[in-house]
Amino acid sequence: MKLNYFLVLIALLTNLVNSSAQNFADNVASIIFNHCSNCHRPGEIGPFSLTNYEETKDWGQTIKHVTQSKYMPPWKPDPAYRNYQHENFLSDAEISTIAKWVDSGMPEGDPSKTPAFPNFPKGSQIGTPDLTLSFATKYTHKGNFRDEYRYFVLPTNLTEDKDLIALEMRPGNTKVVHHTLFWADATGKARVADAATPEYGFEGGVQSVLLGDQLPGYVPGQKPNVYNNKMGQKITKGSDLVLQMHYAPTGVDETDSSSVNLFFAKTPAQRVVRNYIMLPNALVNGPFEIQPGEVKEFHGVFKVPFKVSLLGIWPHCHMLGKKWEVYATTPTGEKINLIKISDWDFNWQGGYYFKNLVVLPTGSEIHAFATYDNTVDNPVNPNNPPKKIAWGEGTSDEMFYLPLSYVIYAPGDEQIVLNAEDPNFESHGIKNISSKTYPVYPNPVEDQIKFSFTLDKTQEIRIDLCNSEGKLVQVMVENKKFLQGQHIEQLNLKNISTGNYLLRLHTKAGILTEKISKI
Repeated sequence: MKLNYFLVLIALLTNLVNSSAQNFADNVASIIFNHCSNCHRPGEIGPFSLTNYEETKDWGQTIKHVTQSKYMPPWKPDPAYRNYQHENFLSDAEISTIAKWVDSGMPEGDPSKTPAFPNFPKGSQIGTPDLTLSFATKYTHKGNFRDEYRYFVLPTNLTEDKDLIALEMRPGNTKVVHHTLFWADATGKARVADAATPEYGFEGGVQSVLLGDQLPGYVPGQKPNVYNNKMGQKITKGSDLVLQMHYAPTGVDETDSSSVNLFFAKTPAQRVVRNYIMLPNALVNGPFEIQPGEVKEFHGVFKVPFKVSLLGIWPHCHMLGKKWEVYATTPTGEKINLIKISDWDFNWQGGYYFKNLVVLPTGSEIHAFATYDNTVDNPVNPNNPPKKIAWGEGTSDEMFYLPLSYVIYAPGDEQIVLNAEDPNFESHGIKNISSKTYPVYPNPVEDQIKFSFTLDKTQEIRIDLCNSEGKLVQVMVENKKFLQGQHIEQLNLKNISTGNYLLRLHTKAGILTEKISKI
């Protein structure tokens, strides 16, 4: 009798442990699909796909390692310093969930509970472009273990001026395409420089092009920004799109034939987005030279000549870079944080767009601090032994390069939320989006949860917490406006009683529901 009782107790405990263990369907799939699959799917830049249980299990140990070290997802700005659009980083709870799942043997759970894989647009991360420009021929990047900065000229053949609201790079060879910068050239100088070389493209030398307004750039792992609030960048008729391609070192010849998707406003933009670039001439402790064995911080200052509203910021340096901090001070002494990167990584740099316009009065100062490590202790120092470093485009050179996107101030800019105003995406051709919800995580939940959903159009939504019978318990989000596209909303269930609940997302198209358990 005692033996039977003991066996029953063991079975109950085993069931309890198994029911509380992390599994793919209930706990891990939503994290992977929301944070990893955008790049790790067929046709995208990730070196392997993470679209289902088997693929994720095959890479489980790697995923655990790169998420615990916070190497992945590749998001470098400090979220405690400032937040941006399209942020992609994991919470400590999400990192722990993945680790526990891997350590427990990576169980699948009930396959029927695995959330549907997101309906990503094909051939794009954001939708159907108005114009796609492609290389005229393949270019061969030599396998000589050297990086290469090469310019390519893609004629737009535009017969009228256009207002660009989004630019999306589609790299042909993700093995070697490290990053890309873009300009619109109406002078024809880049085309002349290209024609002067026998091979496709050319190396540098068109400084007049580079000093023009820079268009949004490309780095792996970042979703393209879409201008809204009737903003855009002018591309005049007949312009050429100039690409500065950075090809990473390789030991074998690699060919590349890339494409660029352009998205235009259907009605003229009322506000022109421009870029100011801080260069070494802004340094107060120049010249820009770094001696062998030296760790040096450079400080650049730019005084704003007229009232502006900032949209975004793009810090850039190379292998010696260690950290960046940029802030603004107003004439009244207010400090406005712009960006802080404490662990610079040359492989994961990008452009970061603010959630709100950042208004800077006339006379404000932008202070940019960049630190470089030219010692043997820098594991990625390209020179061994270290040598004197100055300004240069090559990876073994260095840069102090800080573009800032802005518009001229207009009354009401203080209230503009860049990712919550309706840019009329459907009329721009950005399609393939339908409203849906994704399973919340963590689930079961003790305190905070993240609720992910996609909206087919910009609208006000409400999120309700109901009991298992559908009766309202608490309104979690009330009449808040969200942009068309995918969102992650953090909700606090700390004061909610233990039990089973329903999260209901009220949209213009109807009510979408997800189940959760509070423990």
